Amino acid sequence: MSIAKTYLPKETEDKWYSYWLKHDFFKSVPDEREPYTIVIPPPNVTGVLHMGHMLNNTIQDVLVRRARMKGKNACWVPGTDHASIATEAKVVAMLKERGISKTDLTRPEFLTYAWEWKEKYGGIILDQLKKLGASCDWDRTKFTMDPEMSEAVIDTFIHLYKKGLIYRGVRMVNWDPQGKTAVSDEEVIRKEVNQKLYYIKYEVVSELVSKTAHHVATPTNYLTIATTRPETIMADAAICINPNDERYTYLHGKSVYIPLIQRIIPVILDEYVTMDFGTGCLKVTPAHDLNDYELGIKHNLPVIDILDDDGKLNEKAQILVGEDRFIARKKIAVLLEEAGALAKVEDYKSQIGFSERTDAVIEPKLSMQWFCKMGEMAKPALDYVLNGEIKLIPEKFINTYRHWMENVRDWNISRQLWWGQQIPAWYLPNGEFVIAKNVDEALTEAKLKTQNPQLTTDDLRQDPDVVDTWFSSWLWPISVFDGFKDPNNADINYYYPTNDLVTAPEILFFWVARMIMAGHEFRGELPFKNVYLTGIVRDKLGRKMSKSLGNSPDPLDLIEQYGADGVRVGMLLCSPAGNDLMFDVSYCEQGRNFANKIWNAFKLIKGWEVDDSLENPNEIAIEWFGSRFNQALGEIEDNFGQYRLSEALMATYKLVWDDFCAWYLEMIKPAYQQPIDKITYAATVQYFENILKVLHPFMPFLTEELWHDEIFGERAEMDCCIVAQLPNIGEINAQLLGEVEIIKTVLTQIRYIRNKNEISPKEALELSYKSNSGINYNQYEAIIAKLGNISRFAMVADKVSGAVNFIASTDEFFIPLSQNLDPVAECARLAKEKDYLLGFLKSVNAKLGNERFMANAKPEIIEIEQRKKADAEAKLAIIEQNIIDLAC
Repeated sequence: MSIAKTYLPKETEDKWYSYWLKHDFFKSVPDEREPYTIVIPPPNVTGVLHMGHMLNNTIQDVLVRRARMKGKNACWVPGTDHASIATEAKVVAMLKERGISKTDLTRPEFLTYAWEWKEKYGGIILDQLKKLGASCDWDRTKFTMDPEMSEAVIDTFIHLYKKGLIYRGVRMVNWDPQGKTAVSDEEVIRKEVNQKLYYIKYEVVSELVSKTAHHVATPTNYLTIATTRPETIMADAAICINPNDERYTYLHGKSVYIPLIQRIIPVILDEYVTMDFGTGCLKVTPAHDLNDYELGIKHNLPVIDILDDDGKLNEKAQILVGEDRFIARKKIAVLLEEAGALAKVEDYKSQIGFSERTDAVIEPKLSMQWFCKMGEMAKPALDYVLNGEIKLIPEKFINTYRHWMENVRDWNISRQLWWGQQIPAWYLPNGEFVIAKNVDEALTEAKLKTQNPQLTTDDLRQDPDVVDTWFSSWLWPISVFDGFKDPNNADINYYYPTNDLVTAPEILFFWVARMIMAGHEFRGELPFKNVYLTGIVRDKLGRKMSKSLGNSPDPLDLIEQYGADGVRVGMLLCSPAGNDLMFDVSYCEQGRNFANKIWNAFKLIKGWEVDDSLENPNEIAIEWFGSRFNQALGEIEDNFGQYRLSEALMATYKLVWDDFCAWYLEMIKPAYQQPIDKITYAATVQYFENILKVLHPFMPFLTEELWHDEIFGERAEMDCCIVAQLPNIGEINAQLLGEVEIIKTVLTQIRYIRNKNEISPKEALELSYKSNSGINYNQYEAIIAKLGNISRFAMVADKVSGAVNFIASTDEFFIPLSQNLDPVAECARLAKEKDYLLGFLKSVNAKLGNERFMANAKPEIIEIEQRKKADAEAKLAIIEQNIIDLAC
């Protein structure tokens, strides 16, 4: 094929993605091969591709493509999550634009609109993943509200209820007033915000004072309470003081009036109160604070809930009824001041909980909810990780996981929404309930429970709540293979447990841990073997990338500008496992430049004319790159084995850019407009083909495009890079690799001397050397002469006077210059080099003198350090002799 001047991603990406799809390269069915399975962390149907998705799915695709090229049956299952809270909010907003209120609709009517929204927008993010090159088996695409997936949710609810692990009760929950639903602890985001601390006067009740008329407190008969929430004083049930606080001994057994409403509440004693915070007096509001609720239970206090589900004050508040909680806060501060009950107001910073889904401030609220007991299921899920059956990568997250699992709380699984799997509970006229899969089964259960055969389905009312979205996604690795309805089917038996899970640390508990629990509970085994935890994508300032901050680029715009391969490389270059990555568009530019470098290298090779009659002058270069390729392949394999994908890519990058392009091609490149010999050309083409294989998981589009060029011979229709066998690690000539590194040092020094002395690369130089290492430089003479433009290369017995000298390994090299050598400049150079070597030696000796290092380091590491020391000492001896010779 004719090859363009530069790589054009737009002309390549759609072509090859369509080709892969057409020929079912992503498709997987059980066979005799070893399976490699990844299930995608299902993105919300409300979502569009963001930088976190880009990172997560690039990593998954690299792992899947690599497994495919290793001959495994790679299966990457895609899908989306129904995201109850977020989707319902989107549908409500859509209806509002149409002039429709959710409250005016029946549940079935609302769900019709919700499904309409899902069908229109729900697949956007999966289509966007295709632009990235995601090689998912799209025929297996799942949605957490597919009929069989929803059936699995209902079945597991019933199973856990019958086992005694699901119960219903009134508990303090995290309430989202905007979404009008409870949310789990893990869906609450803590943020530090600027607030006000209000100091409010509560008048002490005196037996001598009649309260039939309004009475203003005097400084002698009130106590002061500090609170950030003055709008909740109407729900106060007591004032609490520490029994050891001598300032308030006189209040023991007393009562106070709540300002504005003049309701009497008792003063209670409890060491829970911190004497040095605020005024040392605590207002106890059991309905609106978790700690206050528990204090209220302990002291048998009444619970007065003054807030409606939407965060507005209700009739129990007595004042400001119907006002939003935050508006009421401002108004009540004015009322308190007017009544003389506000002592002062201070600025104050504190942590506040926000709903992850709607960003509304969370309201602690007592509510009748469904809960799942976690303690029994948490223990085996913790054991899987602690005994190493499931590996967390990096391991630093094991302690976090252990802390969560050892302090696990019961899971609030009910949500006050319509979009989702409706809880399979039916209420009877007498207030009791039965749990059943459908209304017919519920009726049978109800008749048995009540011994009333006259009951009909009209007597039953299904719980209006739905289960938490995570209650469906914790089943994901099992349910995507239909492992509940058909627990012994071919797919689940072949693909489960899955291999790798790639996800974010922030959902380690409420998704990863719960999947492990579900795997053990429903199949008696782990759901995956490795969990690769990515970092958070941040900008150069360290801020998390988000649309609200305006610091996140649109991933599709990046792909448009830099190509999918360039963006994939850019993301991976700065993404060590488990550590946040400081993303900058320059990384994508680096990725695009890398693609162009590969393209240009290919153009160079393709442009060579082959002369079959020529002898091969590049035997050393060919052998060297073969060894270097195998060495790099070992590094890449080792990095992949430890899930160091960024390091694996960097090792590949250096192999291609430095070793192949900068050195090997320069070593074997024929003179301008001259042909190349057959053996060198064949070896180079073979090397390039192997490079394409190694590159493919990272850069699938570019590699597939070049793979089909005619220089590799005719390809069959299914002979594609995507399924090419990754090369095996071959022989490595360690001595040759070491010697070529010295030759590279020699050539680098020659270029440095040319630049320093303003000598043109076209001007030939003479080079002589005094060998201490025993290296046979004659076999490298052609390479040195060619890349260094050396006209004469010879070994000498002693120093060459009047020449610039340099050291490579333990050998000394000399270049006589036409102009006189500046002794002052040369002395300065030698002194600088001596200082560097002395510092280097000091650090090496410190290592070798460290008992802990010597006891724990591998023998080969110690050997390397000892070799460094010997080399540095040899170089230092030569430099010191040169300093003496020049009389510096």
